[in-house]
Amino acid sequence: MLKHNLGYPRIGVHREFKKNCEKYWAGSICNKHFLDFSKKLRQKNWEIQKDAGLDLIPCNDFSFYDHVLDMSFLLGAIPQRYFSLLSEVEPIDLYFTMARGYQKNKRDISAMEMTKWFDSNYHYIVPEFSFSQTFFLFSKKIFDEFIQAKKILGKKAKPVLIGPISYLLLGKEKQDNFYRIDLISRIITVYIDVLNNLKNLGAEWIQLDEPFLSFHLTEKDKKAFLYAYKEIKKHAPELKIILSTYFESIDLNIDLAFNLSTEAIHVDLIQNPNQLDVILKFFPKNCFLSLGVVDGRNIWKNDYTESIKKIKKAKEVLGEERLMLAPSCSLIHVPMDLDFEYKIHPDLKERMAFAKQKLKELNDLDRIIKGETNLLQINKKERSKKSAFIHNKSVKDRVKMELMEKDLKRKNSFKIRKKIQKKKLLLPNFPTTTIGSFPQTPDLRSLRYKFKNKLISQKEYNGIIKKFIKKSIKIQEEIGLDVLVHGEFERNDMVEYFGEQLNGVLSTKNGWVQSYGSRCVKPPIIYGDVSRANDITVYWSSFAKSLTRKPIKGILTGPVTIMQWSFVRNDQNRSLTALEIAWAIRDEVQSLERAGIQIIQIDEPALREGLPLKKEKWENYFDWAIQAFHISSNVVKDETQIHTHMCYSEFNDILEYLANMDVDVISIENARSHMELLKAFYNFKYPNEIGPGIYDIHSSRIPSIEEMCSLLEKASVVLSWKKIWVNPDCGLKTRKWPETIESLKNMVKAAQIAREKLNM
Repeated sequence: MLKHNLGYPRIGVHREFKKNCEKYWAGSICNKHFLDFSKKLRQKNWEIQKDAGLDLIPCNDFSFYDHVLDMSFLLGAIPQRYFSLLSEVEPIDLYFTMARGYQKNKRDISAMEMTKWFDSNYHYIVPEFSFSQTFFLFSKKIFDEFIQAKKILGKKAKPVLIGPISYLLLGKEKQDNFYRIDLISRIITVYIDVLNNLKNLGAEWIQLDEPFLSFHLTEKDKKAFLYAYKEIKKHAPELKIILSTYFESIDLNIDLAFNLSTEAIHVDLIQNPNQLDVILKFFPKNCFLSLGVVDGRNIWKNDYTESIKKIKKAKEVLGEERLMLAPSCSLIHVPMDLDFEYKIHPDLKERMAFAKQKLKELNDLDRIIKGETNLLQINKKERSKKSAFIHNKSVKDRVKMELMEKDLKRKNSFKIRKKIQKKKLLLPNFPTTTIGSFPQTPDLRSLRYKFKNKLISQKEYNGIIKKFIKKSIKIQEEIGLDVLVHGEFERNDMVEYFGEQLNGVLSTKNGWVQSYGSRCVKPPIIYGDVSRANDITVYWSSFAKSLTRKPIKGILTGPVTIMQWSFVRNDQNRSLTALEIAWAIRDEVQSLERAGIQIIQIDEPALREGLPLKKEKWENYFDWAIQAFHISSNVVKDETQIHTHMCYSEFNDILEYLANMDVDVISIENARSHMELLKAFYNFKYPNEIGPGIYDIHSSRIPSIEEMCSLLEKASVVLSWKKIWVNPDCGLKTRKWPETIESLKNMVKAAQIAREKLNM
């Protein structure tokens, strides 16, 4: 059996890549230093995989920002607004401009849209396509990396690309009256050039990722698949193509996948193990089957007994020589190395595997098949150890309580609540606010580090955090915002912070995972039953409230997002874990309301992300996901205004469910998509209030007053002005203070202009 990997984390154990990337953006290191560092990091990753005994090792899985953006750059799919920079900046700077925008030399160029990678918390830069779109070989990154990999790995080097159909489907048409899949005949010629160039450089195996084979496809999509892979086979016949699918089963398109004439097909047997029987029944002759038996999305140790059952079943049908072993998907979704975790309780740590350890699991499974059954017994022993701190009867009993209708609904309808809240809050038309967080400066991070490592006392820490809050309240009042926030200076991350203070959840030291670009998160690990021991946010929100007469908005993270952005226990249904978290958040909501916080925002940016990829599973998901939100939020009085925030998601097909959440105000990302999302809210006649997010916080550029006025005007065309809030599209923690202040001043001025026009 060949052992291979689909992709490896890019960021380094200690986020080394993030730090170098941000130094380069700041101009503190040169182009050569940045590229040389990246080269060394890639080499280190390859050597780790080589030492793990893999037979095929991915290259081109490393990215300077995002692998979908890499494909756009490779294929010359560069939007026209960047053309003026082609002859002025280095290729790497043009690449970063597409991701982050450009504001220099009196030019202001917006970034490309960003959205979630399927049902993960990874974000990708959305390709933009026009009717007259052309493609050409633009970037040589893939070839440079293969040459470097080949020197280290020899024939084991396996280039990885997103397949042509999935690449097109990941993008968006920027003009009406055409379907992006119609571009397949233009794009496939460039793919063939890339493949043949790699072949000439010595590549034998190439991995083409086609996750859309797990989706419902139109007949046109299916014909495009057949056409594209027929062309690849015709013009690059000597290459061995691994067709890689993941995140779901290929049961909807099994005949199609088997008719693409690739040399190998990879399937995800973690997300959907039941697909193996039908795959083996119809699997094509002379084709390798790659079994994704190691979980690429979670950190729990592999169940060798279950994996060996699958491998043996496949071996009986196909023979060992036609099998490949791999993780279920790329390992970019898990941390790099468990060896760097020193404080996790041994009983829990023994049950875990990060990226490096998952490679060892592949090797172990291969050795077990070859007769080393002692490894199977060791694995059974490690996974069967009982830990007293996993289960909590009182938590289970609370979740099992029979819920009354009053637990799941607000006392009165939104129409009635709105009148009560308007009288209580006295907000103007187009009320202005932010999503919650303010810039996390080096001084602030240093403070939290000192406190965490007991270099300063709780009293000293609290005193300095209060100074940060005082400064932020003063700035917000001077800017003229209507609803203020305390700034979240005590929080490292919107999920990790709550995870650190909930029972049944642990935080890691170096469990970093890339979210987008240089942005990394450290997902908590939910290992047991979840409950809240004490108030989490009340102290800081109450302190902020004491500093101003304006309303303070308490900021919480919702139950689905806490679960979705954590590594979740796999010994019970995820819905049960979500309900446990919901009851904990409910307790916090009650405490905030008792403290006099009149507006409470329960962020659920991961609600759409957690949606199953197949529509037939949606109803069940929303049943428990919305129930969890209602449990956490619907304990308040009518006068307390409940907000939620969602970002970088497609809402068109889930608006009915969002309406069922019955939040008073929903804020969404809409700046990068230029208000496109609001059309769906208008067509659906979304009943409650909306903050459409009128500037993009993921770019360092400062949006002008005119730009934000234009977006507000667009919003006012499709929504009643009575429903519109004015806010950034996300939290401001990654930004710097000067650009934050200027952007918010422009935003407030845009709201004032909108009010003036209303009164004309």
